[in-house]
Amino acid sequence: MNGDITIENTTYDELRIGQTARLTRTLLEQDIELFAILSGDVNPAHLDKAYAKDSAFGGIIGHGMWSGALISALLGTTLPGPGTIYLNQNLDFKKPVRPGEAITVSVTVREKREHKHVVIFDCTCTNALGETVVSGEAVVIAPTQKIRRERPELPDIQLNHHDRFRALIDTCENCPPSRTAIVHPVTPIAIKAALEAVEENLIIPVLIGPEARIRQAAEEAQIDISSYELLPTMHSHAAAEQAAHLAATGAVDIIMKGSLSTDELMAAIVPHSAGLRTERRISHAYVMDVPTYHKLLIITDAAINIAPSMDEKADICRNAIDLWRVITHADALPKVALLAATEKVKSDIQATIDAACLCKMADRGQIAHALLDGPLALDLAISQQAAQEKDIISSVAGDADIMLAPDIHSGNMIAKQLTFLGGANAAGIVLGARVPIILVSRADSLRTRLMSCALGLKMVQARKAGQVK
Repeated sequence: MNGDITIENTTYDELRIGQTARLTRTLLEQDIELFAILSGDVNPAHLDKAYAKDSAFGGIIGHGMWSGALISALLGTTLPGPGTIYLNQNLDFKKPVRPGEAITVSVTVREKREHKHVVIFDCTCTNALGETVVSGEAVVIAPTQKIRRERPELPDIQLNHHDRFRALIDTCENCPPSRTAIVHPVTPIAIKAALEAVEENLIIPVLIGPEARIRQAAEEAQIDISSYELLPTMHSHAAAEQAAHLAATGAVDIIMKGSLSTDELMAAIVPHSAGLRTERRISHAYVMDVPTYHKLLIITDAAINIAPSMDEKADICRNAIDLWRVITHADALPKVALLAATEKVKSDIQATIDAACLCKMADRGQIAHALLDGPLALDLAISQQAAQEKDIISSVAGDADIMLAPDIHSGNMIAKQLTFLGGANAAGIVLGARVPIILVSRADSLRTRLMSCALGLKMVQARKAGQVK
């Protein structure tokens, strides 16, 4: 190998008996997990700490073939290098390799055979104490032509260890399901979403909409809805109005969007005449499970309030704080990052002024049960490194639980970017009304749809217990 930029082989004619190459690699827990993903070897000796503790090894150990893979890497990239063809490998595993151990791998030319340019290598893996953990022999066909190539740049890989949505859904196991108005479920996916929530014991569905279209959708989805309550209406407008009426009279606890637009559904809920308004501004929140972030993240408002005023932002903030408290049951205060394009308060950027005022409102107790800071640019809200580089001293920066967007455009873009570019799951819910409103999308995964229903159920339980308004 020539430095870190290129890889270059050693041809058969260049190889000498006794010639050796080495590499050293430290086994990390992530290496064990990645090897398990690639190989399918999920032996609990490698992955289950409780099991491994009581095993003969007294703790987690790496896969034996991880060491074998390092031998392969050395032969394929260094000696002989590119152009090498593996013929045979035997290995003798002498000691386990544990996470954190540095292993030095060496391959040494023992024999050359002119016929077909076969070369036999002695292979050894040793730990930092000099103990041999693996030994063996490799038989390869060495390259005969010189090869020099740029070293390929491998992608960074981050493992998402926690299915945070599944964990939260499971906390609803002992909650009684809530009667839920499913508004205009006239497509197979809307019917399927209802069935999934029923199977998880999250909702008792009340299907509202054109009866013939609902039954046709159920037939196409191959789902039996004979046990579901069905309230026929002429069209989607009427279905939304009927759902709002049922919620206002206490006949249902949750409203769930079916196959109609969010605007159409909310048009039946927002007017004061619908009887669902509270003292709070109605707002939307995404609860997001972002693989690259260390905890659940709430983004608000990304769907309802287009250009909220400072007072409206205060309510949006209060709604999100209530949601965070309901889903976490944590004694600590949620950290709310008030987003803007800059962390500096500027008279010509209204979002920065609003953020500064909201922080003062929190200081005076007008926004309770949370730590607020802003204005903060997005990088400062989620990256402690960015905060350190800019000398921002803040209990919120780099560790936000909630991000309050300055308007619907920025909130929606952040959420969609995290979803489609960052691999995040986003469960949507509308807050501030007398009942929670579940927003599901055709693009949502099963887990995301169930998470949205779980959020609705937990809000219902919290309201009945007097924990939220």
